[in-house]
Amino acid sequence: MKTAVVILNWNTKGYLEQFLPALLNSTKDADAQVIVADSASTDGSMEMMAEKFPGVQIIRLDKNYGFTGGYNRALAQIEAEYFVLINSDIEVSEHWLQPLVERMDADSTIGACGPKLLSWYKRDTFEYAGAAGGFIDRYGYPFCKGRILRMVEKDYGQYDKNANVFWATGACLLVRSELFNKLGGLDDRFFAHMEEIDLCWRIQLDGYSIEVIPQSVVYHLGGGTLSNDSPWKLKLNYRNNLLLLDNNLAKTYALEAATMELATEAKKESTRKEDETLAVAAKKKAERMICFRMILDGISAAIYLCTFKKGYFNSVKEAHKEYKQLHIDIPASEIATFLETRRQKMSGTHRQAISVGLYKHWMVPRAILMKRGVFKLIHKIKSTI
Repeated sequence: MKTAVVILNWNTKGYLEQFLPALLNSTKDADAQVIVADSASTDGSMEMMAEKFPGVQIIRLDKNYGFTGGYNRALAQIEAEYFVLINSDIEVSEHWLQPLVERMDADSTIGACGPKLLSWYKRDTFEYAGAAGGFIDRYGYPFCKGRILRMVEKDYGQYDKNANVFWATGACLLVRSELFNKLGGLDDRFFAHMEEIDLCWRIQLDGYSIEVIPQSVVYHLGGGTLSNDSPWKLKLNYRNNLLLLDNNLAKTYALEAATMELATEAKKESTRKEDETLAVAAKKKAERMICFRMILDGISAAIYLCTFKKGYFNSVKEAHKEYKQLHIDIPASEIATFLETRRQKMSGTHRQAISVGLYKHWMVPRAILMKRGVFKLIHKIKSTI
C-alpha cells in the first residue's frame, strides 16, 4: 500500500465506534489502508472491532507503551510509503487524505505534513492540539497559528495557504516512512506529549521541511486519553519540553552558526577543526538556555504552590527529576559530525531547511500582556522560520 493510516488505541472504544466509519469511507477509493494498533486495551475495544469492523487490520501490542513506544512498535510491522499517525478522537472530512498525499508526492523535500485542525465541538474554531501549525519560541514554549496558551482563534480563512511550520500536530500527521525509520521513529523516552514536535525538529535538522496543508481539514475532540488538567499530563509536558531542547537545540545552534559563518566569509566548506569549535560553542549555549528554561519552570512551580495547586507543583518537581534521569549527553564530536553531514545537503536538494530557527522572542509574556491581540503578531510570523 502507499499510505498506512494508523490509529493507536488505548481504551477508546467509544471513539472508534464513532469516528472509524467516516475514516474508512474516506480511504476506500485511495491506495491506503486503515490499521488499528491496540495497546492492550481493557475496555472491550478489540471485541467491538471484531464484531463491527472485522475487515480492519489489527496490530495487538502486549501492553501500553505510550504514544511513542506504541507507534514505534506498530509502524515497524507496516510497509508503506507514507505513515499517517491519527488519533481515535479525530473526525475526518471526506477528502482529507488526498491533499496531504498529493503535496508529498509533488515535493520530495517535505518530510512531514498535516491538516488544518479544527475543534469537533466548535467547528469554526481551531483546536488546541495543533491548530494551523506550530512554532516554538526561544525558550522552547510551543504555540500555533490559531492557538497560544489557552486562547484559540476562530477560523475565517486566515491560514488557508500552504505554509512551512516548525511542527505539525501528532493528532494527525503524515510522514515519509523511509525518513521516520531513518531517524529512529519517535523518541521512546517521551511516552506521550511533544513527541511530534521533537520528530518534526529532527526531520528539519535532516534537511526536510514541515508543512500544514489547509485544504485538508479534520476535527479533533481533544483530551481523548488524558484530560487537560491532569497533573501527570502536566509533568509529561514539562519533562518532554526539556528533552525536546536536549535533543535538538545544540545541533540547531551549531547549524545556524555554521550557515552564518560560511555566508559571511564566502566559504564553500569548513574544516573538521572549525566544525568542532562551533560544536563546542553550540553545546555550551544550549546548556545555558536549558538551565534558564529550568529556572522559568521553577518560577511557574512556585506560582502553582502559591495558588494552592500542590499537585501541579509536584508535577514540575517530578518532571525535572525525571529529565535529569533521562538526559543523554550529546558529545561535541557528534554535533561536529552532524554539521559535516548536514553541510553536504546544503548544496543538494534540501536547501530550504538549511537553518532551522526558533521564534527569536519569548512569546509567553507577549501573549499574557496582549491577550487575543497576540494573534495579530502570530499572523506576521514568516511561514518559514
